[in-house]
Amino acid sequence: MSQPIDEKKLREYYEVSLELVRQCGPLFMEGFRKPKLEFQTKSAIYDQVTYYDKQIESVLSEGLLKAFPESKIIGEEALADSQSHGELTDAPTWIIDPIDGTNNYIRKIPHCCISVGLAINKQLVAGVIYNPAQNELYSAWQGHGAFLNGQPIHANDIKTMDQAVVALETSLMVFPKRRGSKMKRFYKLTSQANGSRSFGSAALGLCYVAVGQCDVYHVEHLKPWDLAAGVAILREAGGTVVHTSGGAYDVMHPDCVCASTEELARNVVRLIEEADQLTCLTFE
Repeated sequence: MSQPIDEKKLREYYEVSLELVRQCGPLFMEGFRKPKLEFQTKSAIYDQVTYYDKQIESVLSEGLLKAFPESKIIGEEALADSQSHGELTDAPTWIIDPIDGTNNYIRKIPHCCISVGLAINKQLVAGVIYNPAQNELYSAWQGHGAFLNGQPIHANDIKTMDQAVVALETSLMVFPKRRGSKMKRFYKLTSQANGSRSFGSAALGLCYVAVGQCDVYHVEHLKPWDLAAGVAILREAGGTVVHTSGGAYDVMHPDCVCASTEELARNVVRLIEEADQLTCLTFE
């Protein structure tokens, strides 16, 4: 049986991780400001890694384990050569994406960030997302709300698609086997929405819903570190996250619909079901 989370300890986890992420800002900006940034391509053609991804993850992992030796790490770069997404246990587990939106980072597009989520008893309880290029520090810990640069933030009270701005990741169209399904969903959702956006960073996409700049974020085929911190922040901002099917969200299999309200999330799930049943697209 899982032990209850100690409130004082959780606050310590949150404050230490917040400060460590903040301290990585200058390192992040060092790479962002370089006229030409060297990178390597990983398994997927759009999945790139730089020296700064590796360095930031190293600084965060070492700092968190030094402060909290009882904890575990699930980090993007540590698992880069593995088919595994890591193992989530009841132990405090830091889920780290050192630079989410590396493609943007390389091209000096300021939609990129450092993302650190914390799970205890397999439940997300805290998140910190920092975009130094825009001086945006999002954070949350369970039961205490969500913040942008220390100020409380809240998701919008949007319930219908005709009032909602929807964020989707068009870059995932690069995979031929998934292209048909994504085209149908993009068409169905964007044709019903008030507006649509694509940012190239899942972590920031969730934050934009949390702060009210968007109302829906839908994505699939990503990894735990892409979404963990953002899910914690969005929930504390009053938003909701469900599996694409409408069931419970699982951070280790993070296909999701994220929305400002539960009613809006249900509307999105319904539209996705309708899209998946289409045999062809007809534009009206």
